[in-house]
Amino acid sequence: MVAKIKKGDLVKVIRGKDRGAEGTVQRVLPNDRLIVEGVQIVKKHIRATVQGQQSGIVSVEAPIHRSNVMLIDPETKQPTRVGVVVKEEARDGKVKRVRVRVAKKSGKEL
Repeated sequence: MVAKIKKGDLVKVIRGKDRGAEGTVQRVLPNDRLIVEGVQIVKKHIRATVQGQQSGIVSVEAPIHRSNVMLIDPETKQPTRVGVVVKEEARDGKVKRVRVRVAKKSGKEL
């Protein structure tokens, strides 16, 4: 199966405290969570682990559930759902079936 949201995708937050924020997906974690650049910023206390390292409070991105974000359509720049279309492509002299992600609003490949 093709993943609906992948690393590097541009997404928009549709639910939660950061509603309306846009960012790129930095990591896709197990259990349907994503780390999105500039979204879900939390304060984390850091302990100095080696001598001379600075301890303190650091802002980091926390995971957000994938149901709270939508992919941004490359053509309309609006949030859209993702569909999967099976195409046939010629590769190395053979015809192979390939699954491709498409935006539901415009029908363009992602």
